[in-house]
Amino acid sequence: MNLFDEYITGALNRAKVAPITLSSPQLDKIVAYVKSGSPGGLLIAGTAGDGKTYHCRGLWTAVGGTAKAWGSAQLVKELALPDGRVAVFVKDLSELRDEQSDDVLMMLERSALEGDDSKFVVIAANHGQILERLRDLGQRQGREHPLRKPLQDAFLSGGNPPGRLALFDLSRIGHRDSLVEVVRAISEHSEWTNCSSCSLQADGRVCPIFENRRRLLGGSGEAAFVRRLGDLVDIARLNGLHLPVRDLLALTANMILGHPLAKEGLMACADILKIQAEGSVEQASLYGNVFGANLPSRRALERPVFKALASFGIGEESTSRADGLLVYGHDDGKLAEPFARLVASDPVYGATPGFLSALERYLEGEENARLESETDEFMERLESQRRRLFFTLPDGEAAYPFWGMTAFRFGGDYLGTIAALAERKPISDSVRSRLVRGLNRVMTGLLIENTDNIFVASSGGFTQSRVSVLCDTEVPAKRDRGTGMMIKLDKQTDRACLDIALAPGAGNTVSFPLSPVRFEFLCRVAMGALPGSFSNECLEDMLAFKAKLLRKAEVILDMHPAEEDDEAGIEDHSIKLRFIEIEQHGLGFSRPVTVRISA
Repeated sequence: MNLFDEYITGALNRAKVAPITLSSPQLDKIVAYVKSGSPGGLLIAGTAGDGKTYHCRGLWTAVGGTAKAWGSAQLVKELALPDGRVAVFVKDLSELRDEQSDDVLMMLERSALEGDDSKFVVIAANHGQILERLRDLGQRQGREHPLRKPLQDAFLSGGNPPGRLALFDLSRIGHRDSLVEVVRAISEHSEWTNCSSCSLQADGRVCPIFENRRRLLGGSGEAAFVRRLGDLVDIARLNGLHLPVRDLLALTANMILGHPLAKEGLMACADILKIQAEGSVEQASLYGNVFGANLPSRRALERPVFKALASFGIGEESTSRADGLLVYGHDDGKLAEPFARLVASDPVYGATPGFLSALERYLEGEENARLESETDEFMERLESQRRRLFFTLPDGEAAYPFWGMTAFRFGGDYLGTIAALAERKPISDSVRSRLVRGLNRVMTGLLIENTDNIFVASSGGFTQSRVSVLCDTEVPAKRDRGTGMMIKLDKQTDRACLDIALAPGAGNTVSFPLSPVRFEFLCRVAMGALPGSFSNECLEDMLAFKAKLLRKAEVILDMHPAEEDDEAGIEDHSIKLRFIEIEQHGLGFSRPVTVRISA
């Protein structure tokens, strides 16, 4: 919001501290575009918190505008550009009344579509705002506004805007890169030098603020914590969740300052002495703060970033081995080594006296105590330890895979597949086999094990049937001579995509965008489970994909009838069907059956 940008500017002046600075590659491109003399107009779009006003103000300054003029009450500003053109700036379209908005949008239409070079229009607006204003303007004029539909398509698919309109969509900036930059900008800020001689860290005491900041730094530019958090942010983005820079700033501040007992859930230096005296340092763990555990749940879920991270279920999800390590590792000699290495090695947020005491009471307490308050306290601590393990388990810890502690147990495979496709490398055979097995089980409703071919099956007319044993066609699991499945990368969305060709030639393929949720669904089905948390929506999507394949198979059959392949002597009044049957080891095969129809 424009008000947020102005508030931050004022707060910096009052606090007399250096601002947090982030690189602005989009701003550099915007300024270069305007200075190139390109005619038409320019739209800076995005969602709330993407920095639209910041970029608009940066452009204003870069082309000669003054801070005083920018801060004036005038909502539509004009500026003479060095090349002689007059630029019209709207720093927030939502601030304008309908009449003002209509004038600016009509000016933009003339510049972008009608070749009018008298004004160069620069507008900053949310996606929904400008589409709504264009729709309303078109309705008042009794027409469909010529900019609305092309802009909507550009927002959704990343395509080019119409005419001479330049679009810079800030919502399409990579989230991982923004996260890493935000964490560095905050954790490496020059003001942290004031903490080096703080008495709150003397004599072995731990200041949780400084400890959280130290863990974010990780001793290098990008800590293991930040890499793993970046994986979560990437998966959230590929699932369609946008996290603006403002949310990433709030997330990083909460990771460092969060504590449930502090005012507003955020620590100040004045709180540390009390926190140390009460022995509640471990409640400031950044491994819980990253999910908003220091905040009331309702307040945390109001932030898109905490809502997105909560979808991973970290803390609630786990594996039996990980829980066995946390619950029994302290006393079990067989688990002593991994417990010492993975839990006890962290005395601040790992095997703390509070955790070990709660563990002992849980294991040795009375039965009624284990069912009530003692259990509740220990389960909260167990959730906290699960979160810590997710971020601290080494990548090669085969006995304790960290993705197994999330709702996206195959999240690592998805990101690995995306990376392989981006680098034009073959994807893992195990991943392809798992996807094919999952596809076949969804297509047929049978627990078949096939990984070399894909059955496109029906139930004899009802494409939405859960169980389908009639094989309309089958294709290889890997594209061969123009037929079969190919896994490719959609460069517009950065997602994987299943592309199945039922016959050689253009127009004989059906594509299915593979988001992380859909990937997880197919992998879980391939492993014999159908998780209810997301199965209904994914199953409907898969059945719709199956229906498209069946329609495409029918079209291909109509275009290329197989009459010349019929055996002589087969009666005209007959139907040839292919039933899917299962062998002893779970492999499916299609068996042809001729059904004669009486005249």
